[in-house]
Amino acid sequence: MAGMSALRTEHEAAVETALAALDLDTKVSLLSGQDMWSLPAVPAIGLASIVMSDGPIGVRGTQWSAADPSIALPSPTALAATWDPELARRAGRLLGQEARRKGVHVLLAPTVNLHRSPLGGRHFEAYSEDPLLTGAIGAGYVRGVQEHSVATTVKHFVANDAETERFTVDNVVSEKALRELYLAPFETIVAAGAWGVMAAYNKVNGVTMTEHAPLQRDVLKGEWGFDGFIVSDWTAARDTVATVTGGLDVAMPGVGSPWGRRLADAVRSGAVDPELVDDQVRRVLRLAARVGALDGVPPAVPVADRPAPIDGDALARELATRSFVLAANPRGLLPLDPGTGTVALIGALARDARILGGGSAHVFPHHVVSPLDGLIAAGLRVEYAIGADPRTKLAAASGPQWTGLTATFRDHSGAVLHRTPLGSGMGLWMELPPGVTRDQLATVEITGRLTPAASGQHELGIRGVGRFTLTAGGQTVFDDTMLPDSNDPGAAFLAPPDERFPIELAAGLPVDVTLRQQVMLPEGFALIALTLGFGEPVASADALLEEAVRTAASADVAIIVVGTTEQVESEGFDRTCLALPGRQDELVTRVAAVNPNTVVVVNAGSPVELPWADDVAAVLLTWFPGQEAGHALADVLTGAAEPGGRLPTTWPVREQDCPVLATAPTDGVLAYAEDTRIGYRAWDGAGAAPRWWFGHGLGYTAWAYEQLAVDGREAVVTVRNTGARPGRETVQVYVDGRLAGFASVTAEPGHTVTARVPLPERAFQVWQDGWQATPGPHRVTAAPSYFHHPLTTTHP
Repeated sequence: MAGMSALRTEHEAAVETALAALDLDTKVSLLSGQDMWSLPAVPAIGLASIVMSDGPIGVRGTQWSAADPSIALPSPTALAATWDPELARRAGRLLGQEARRKGVHVLLAPTVNLHRSPLGGRHFEAYSEDPLLTGAIGAGYVRGVQEHSVATTVKHFVANDAETERFTVDNVVSEKALRELYLAPFETIVAAGAWGVMAAYNKVNGVTMTEHAPLQRDVLKGEWGFDGFIVSDWTAARDTVATVTGGLDVAMPGVGSPWGRRLADAVRSGAVDPELVDDQVRRVLRLAARVGALDGVPPAVPVADRPAPIDGDALARELATRSFVLAANPRGLLPLDPGTGTVALIGALARDARILGGGSAHVFPHHVVSPLDGLIAAGLRVEYAIGADPRTKLAAASGPQWTGLTATFRDHSGAVLHRTPLGSGMGLWMELPPGVTRDQLATVEITGRLTPAASGQHELGIRGVGRFTLTAGGQTVFDDTMLPDSNDPGAAFLAPPDERFPIELAAGLPVDVTLRQQVMLPEGFALIALTLGFGEPVASADALLEEAVRTAASADVAIIVVGTTEQVESEGFDRTCLALPGRQDELVTRVAAVNPNTVVVVNAGSPVELPWADDVAAVLLTWFPGQEAGHALADVLTGAAEPGGRLPTTWPVREQDCPVLATAPTDGVLAYAEDTRIGYRAWDGAGAAPRWWFGHGLGYTAWAYEQLAVDGREAVVTVRNTGARPGRETVQVYVDGRLAGFASVTAEPGHTVTARVPLPERAFQVWQDGWQATPGPHRVTAAPSYFHHPLTTTHP
């Protein structure tokens, strides 16, 4: 502790020295991006450029390209489903390691907004419906990242819980709900030492968050003592004076910033107190010192003290197995018997794994293990059938039929400015490649050679916005303009429209394919997105279903992988319903009718309706499981690993049963009329019961809850493993119906183990013009989920 205190003193001295050497114009220049992802350097004071990158499941870096691959961990909902802050810390360490490898100083993560409505389009990118679980997982993640002297920015501050009209919506939230729910995870993570916070686009109670002095300046920086920096979400800063007086420190990106010369002029005119600017710059310089971007002082964690290197593939696989929630297994079919014969593996997502959600969470991993790959590698005898394909857009061109996939940037004369190989037909750039300038760039094209495996009608596709030309075998297939189908520029970039075109091809005869886009960059931004899609000849939807039923009927076990698509769960838009897309429900129903040993794997980042759940042998929720999806699935299905997940969010039977659904504002206003009653707090007492309660999850053994005592501010819970296998249990403790703490324990068959769960002071308080203790006695329960209370006592 003495060493850390001395380092903080050294940092503060260096910050003050650097600050004193800067004139006003230089100070102001440090508060906005010099480009899309970085702050400028000032060599005169030894300040290097500070580089930022999106997360939260991988570190993309400044180039969003398959040429610079990234580890892809399971989604944030999966990480929260582990209920293990130390595992989250290990995930953070890996991402800190990745950030250092890519030259990144600031990771734009984690997302700790709450699961207010299951229709929230970015639900998969946040952790939970509960603020205590969210805060605990987020704090572990932040500690891990920052152990590499890489800053985190906890986002999106605050009440940014849906995507509809996200740039302008006014979320009207009571002070009680803000304090007890929406601010609570931020408070926990700030107390854990986060170095950054990101201000959201939305308004809260009439005030835009980047200008919200009561929340940013008074609560975050004042009451909580936050000494880090507040960065705007990209383009969220709009007003020169209001953003500074409201507490914002950094406006990103550089283009469109309301600061720069306007801020300097506002200081000189007296509209902005120069002390406010000094405080902003001080926070940026403190950030630089912490991440090692300020000469003369060591980073917060010197290289010699950073965690040992982590095997990313191994951790991604472990995280996935620990996150999978075995929601139903009534006959004990799982784990599969070693002597299991033929396995019918069914579903488009079993072959083309959905490993992550859409939007800024997207990265390009260096490999992806699909469920089909994983089960075959585990030695299972697999017969595969598509069954039903829920995707409405063609997948990006990839696989052995494609060779030489390449992106080429050309100038107006057609000369090559830059060329890079691609892992698939998807091209995304948020920064121009080295050597390419806005003035030079005229077109970007994706080329590749397609050698069909079968004769027949294939499909080529275009995904993007702008003027495109698609050619195949020297013939023009499309030459026209594609318009956006959303007013949200983020959605237009991250989830653009698509077109598909039939083309007759002969097996084994190669065809050269080119997709060219005429580039028209928005002012100040280098946003380029185009995807060359591809689809093989397939039978009709009815024929695919019939084939799946035949395959399942002749197999010993049927495993169906169902899930959502990038058109359902992504940044930029909210979901329209909770039903699985396409004919997946029909597929499950028909397969279960011919094979009683049907296991359904649900590959979705957030809740979906499962009308057949009571008619199948097992339901396994795998979220978006990251790059090792298939290996992890095989581990769990065969019993090499126990499914370790517990639900971080309550799952409904039907959408209309959900007590909180609204994500769409009325006349620009979204009222949080439910106040503090979201998630299990709202389901308890609602008109219908959910399918699975918050905290639910089964393992491959059984547990008996034997004893509960409260010792001061600690719950002491004794549980016994009554099954035949070693296992892990997540012991949950609730105080007056609210999660107060949790702990994971492991035990051999027949053995008892004791969990000691600290009970924080907040568990016995509510917000009423300040934190007020609630009168006792308090009901304390120890449970495997919110609804099942095998042990109850009172305290004090």
